[in-house]
Amino acid sequence: MRFDIITIFPKIFDSFLKEALIARAQKKKIIQINTHNLRHWVTDRHKTVDDRPYGGGAGMVMMVEPISKAVKAVKPYSRKALWFKSRVILFSPRGKLFTQKDAERLSKYDQLILICGRYEGVDERVIKYIADDEISIGDYVLFGGEVPAMVVIEAVSRLLPGAVGKQASIKDESFSHRLLEAGKFDKEYPHYTRPEILKINGKRVRVPKVLLSGNHAEIEAWRAKHRK
Repeated sequence: MRFDIITIFPKIFDSFLKEALIARAQKKKIIQINTHNLRHWVTDRHKTVDDRPYGGGAGMVMMVEPISKAVKAVKPYSRKALWFKSRVILFSPRGKLFTQKDAERLSKYDQLILICGRYEGVDERVIKYIADDEISIGDYVLFGGEVPAMVVIEAVSRLLPGAVGKQASIKDESFSHRLLEAGKFDKEYPHYTRPEILKINGKRVRVPKVLLSGNHAEIEAWRAKHRK
């Protein structure tokens, strides 16, 4: 899968792209991530990507023209091959709340183009005529869309074959659409590891005995009971 990030702050992604499973997935060519500086698609001396809102009001609004040019430039594959599926996403507090079901849906595409908004907002014509999805990662306001872009990249990438060491580990995890379809709760059961017994705040706490029993039927029953 290919991710193309359109942003005015491409360096924000430097460490994110070079660490942990995201870096490994790129090295294994499971994903390809490209950052694009939106200012590349403007021609004035100041590299302006925003302007005052029509009708007045506080703040500045990101202009539609450079975003339109950027999206057109980074999605050549979808024009050349009918099988190549591309999706354009704009991050905005007004958008639909991003869920695991959305991550599963987006993982079926060949390319995700991620538009990172900034300032007071983005020209409405981007939302109406360029973006396929307007997404929010929560009911709060951030400086821009760069952190939401990272969230979507992580959530989608880990669903791709080979991105996670043990593919089975993603089948029954929290918010899994597979669990919901089976009529089960959407949260995982509690996890424990070594040591078996530990003193915390003066209290001796231990791992539930059933998990040490070796009885797989009883363990599965305990896990089903303790799903959130």
